[in-house]
Amino acid sequence: MSDQATKRFFSSRWVDVPDTVREDPAGGLPGGFRAAGVAAGIKPSGGKDVALLVSDAPETTSAARFTRSGVLAAPVLLTQERCNLEAIRAVVANSGNANAATGGRGLDDAAKMQGAGAMAAGVEADRVAVASTGVIGVPLDSQAVVSGLARARGELRADGDADFAAAIMTTDAFEKRATLAVDLPDGTVRLSAQAKGAGMIQPSFATLLCFVQTDAVLSAETADLLLGVCVKRSFDRISVDGQLSTNDTVILMCSGASGVAVEPESEAELVFGHALDALLRQLALSMVRDGEGAKRVGRVVVRGGHLASVEEAARAVANSPLVKAALHGGDPNWGRIVQSVGMALPETAPLPVDVTIEGVRVCARGAAAEFDKADLVERVAGEEVEYVVDLPGDGAETEVFFSDLSHGYVTINAEYTT
Repeated sequence: MSDQATKRFFSSRWVDVPDTVREDPAGGLPGGFRAAGVAAGIKPSGGKDVALLVSDAPETTSAARFTRSGVLAAPVLLTQERCNLEAIRAVVANSGNANAATGGRGLDDAAKMQGAGAMAAGVEADRVAVASTGVIGVPLDSQAVVSGLARARGELRADGDADFAAAIMTTDAFEKRATLAVDLPDGTVRLSAQAKGAGMIQPSFATLLCFVQTDAVLSAETADLLLGVCVKRSFDRISVDGQLSTNDTVILMCSGASGVAVEPESEAELVFGHALDALLRQLALSMVRDGEGAKRVGRVVVRGGHLASVEEAARAVANSPLVKAALHGGDPNWGRIVQSVGMALPETAPLPVDVTIEGVRVCARGAAAEFDKADLVERVAGEEVEYVVDLPGDGAETEVFFSDLSHGYVTINAEYTT
């Protein structure tokens, strides 16, 4: 794959892009899909805020993942309880209002969205997923959404992914979408996605919506398997502010319009899985890079003998405001790394921890190592900074991607509802 082909979407050194994947800069949806996005008056800005995505193929299969928050938004509850998650044919979504912590009225409003989406898409209600994003605790103007969906029906297009992506954005500074061609052993399929997310991001997703489409033929079981594996390597590996959202939703829909099958335990499944993995990892990293005022992205890799320990240490580093502030300032202050690790692993002193920043060993067995600070300062001035932490033992390893902590993040969230 040429560098030019990957510039527009694949931009991180931490994403391995298979040779079987080609980006389509023109965008557009895979065969069998249409989408639209309209302005319905929910966002104070007046921008697009109601989105509709439809698969015209009756045999469409799907898979979904949701937030694990103890406070689930009405759209998440409704989609989990009233949808056939293996055969979703349409998605209705709104931005500007999360419809979360809204009680019985919230569930009624989500049901109205689902019903209006079913009419607009011409499918059964239990095949329509509902998603919302925005401010928590404010009643949703469901009538505005219903009216918006009626208009969106007339604007459905095979190249409507840009409007759809715009209609699900909230504090995002840039759109997050891509269209790929994937060369499978028996033919080429298309794979596209539209996502949003910039803040309230932590493991178990984010304030995150992501909708993925393909014209490949996948069983519901294969779609579920691949989505689950890829989500664990992407959206479950990111943190902006350590906050778990109420609305996170990821849905994969497979129209089968290409006629090219992805059979279980086949070469096609492996190739398609690698493509989906690259797509979702780059989308996840784009959310971290957006990060409501973020300047840099960090990756912390922790290795050691116990999976629980390396996971706790990695999360502690990624969510430390001190580490994140140092990342923002381009300050290779490794003391903040070891402090975070020590906080995550109490009663383990003296902990012989090693720390490496951008390939430079700065801490060896819990003590300062000799290194050229001027060289390291130059290394951490880029947009991506990698930290590696080695704990005692071996056999376990994890990674977390995280954004820095900026003045912009404070400003955005201090003024979010005012």
